[in-house]
Amino acid sequence: MRVTFNANGREVEADDVWEGESLLFMLRERLGLPGSKNACEQGECGSCTVYLDGSPVCSCLVAAGQVQDREVRTVEGLADAETGLDPVQQAFIDAGAVQCGFCTPGLLVQTHDLLEREPQPSDSDIREALSGNLCRCTGYEKIMDAVRLASARKCHTSEVSQ
Repeated sequence: MRVTFNANGREVEADDVWEGESLLFMLRERLGLPGSKNACEQGECGSCTVYLDGSPVCSCLVAAGQVQDREVRTVEGLADAETGLDPVQQAFIDAGAVQCGFCTPGLLVQTHDLLEREPQPSDSDIREALSGNLCRCTGYEKIMDAVRLASARKCHTSEVSQ
């Protein structure tokens, strides 16, 4: 089957899609968007999190055919071509919240979503938002620091622009 949808702001088409293949497989193997990682294939680890029509989903659990005529935004789509990295991406780098990088794409998408909904989240809010994302090597304190830093930067930027 052929699947046509919007990926990171541009119309894309994937051919010869097997109806049972996952969105994750299609993104990585057919469209060359390797940011989302394939880890558990059961929606337990969060490494493959992407936006689907503006809501975070585990792309390993979404059938590729389900995205026909819909909008998908991957971790690659968070960066802005004109301004560079999203503040969330830069904060993860600056706070040292990236080691092996396997969990990072899902954490970035979830953090981005959290800060869109709650610009100044409490530590409890952060833990709840990231509870579906597993990290085995960085340790969660650096990740918490990164979310706090991204929040502070986003709030400072919005205060300056007002």
